[in-house]
Amino acid sequence: MSTLAAIEAGGSKFVCAVTSESGQTLVERRIPTTTPDETLERLGAFFKEARAAHGAVLAAGIASFGPLDLDTSSATYGAITGSPKPGWSGVNLQSRVKSMLGVPVAINTDVVCAAIAEGVSGMARGLDSYAYVTVGTGIGVGVVSHGQPLAGHQHTEVGHIRVARPHSDLEFAGVCPFHHDCVEGLASGPAIEARWSAQAKDLPDGHPAWALEAEYIAALCLNLVYTVRPQRVIVGGGVFQRAALFPLVRRAFSRLHGDYALGRWERSESFIAPQGCAGGVPGLLGAVELAKRLALPGPARAAGATSPAPARR
Repeated sequence: MSTLAAIEAGGSKFVCAVTSESGQTLVERRIPTTTPDETLERLGAFFKEARAAHGAVLAAGIASFGPLDLDTSSATYGAITGSPKPGWSGVNLQSRVKSMLGVPVAINTDVVCAAIAEGVSGMARGLDSYAYVTVGTGIGVGVVSHGQPLAGHQHTEVGHIRVARPHSDLEFAGVCPFHHDCVEGLASGPAIEARWSAQAKDLPDGHPAWALEAEYIAALCLNLVYTVRPQRVIVGGGVFQRAALFPLVRRAFSRLHGDYALGRWERSESFIAPQGCAGGVPGLLGAVELAKRLALPGPARAAGATSPAPARR
């Protein structure tokens, strides 16, 4: 049997799996994220066992925490750059896994891979262009445009844009160590905890934190509307496990857009929607899809799932 390998590389754990060519999970394991060498050694041991039990691997996909170097012409393509995770800056996940498995390896950010997964089995099925927003320890955005992950020479960092602040929140400094009051600095899980001295999960539905959270996420969604024109914005992550947030975000969005230059998609009640990926870890499911596309013949491959061009040195 031929199989696919998939990895979701996170700051606290690596989730790795081997699947059939159709994407059915054959075996899955969680490995704590410690030092790069220790973590990757355990990863290698998992895949060695999996190959012995389930057969040769055709290709691998990685959904990784970032920032990442995704410039395929770069000598450090596939490396983690500038990570606050001790020891991980400069680690080239793509090349290490490729060397480990001896097969082609595709890599993208965890949020882009989650967006890809939403297009395959979630709230973006049948859509051509959409955005996935995750709100948790940080805020990340993955955009799919005309069926392809959107990126320039590197991946986007939409969670670090700035939006207008309500007058009631002008005194809060923000928690982003780089920009202070970008959206991540104002509306991530750590920002909620810093502002209200309580974790998001411990705040009741009627707490003023939620109206403020809705204001910032609605502003982020409006920026996405006027820049990339998605057919839907899907919001997930730990903070947005609270269903009561979605009506608040939709109301704030309706007030902020001022009925300017909207199409039929933005006017729909379901334009801002909760994640709907069917089972599993969204980033891992996206990594499976990267591997699946990479294993297909050339014309079927998607952007972000192709072999990198030779590095320019």
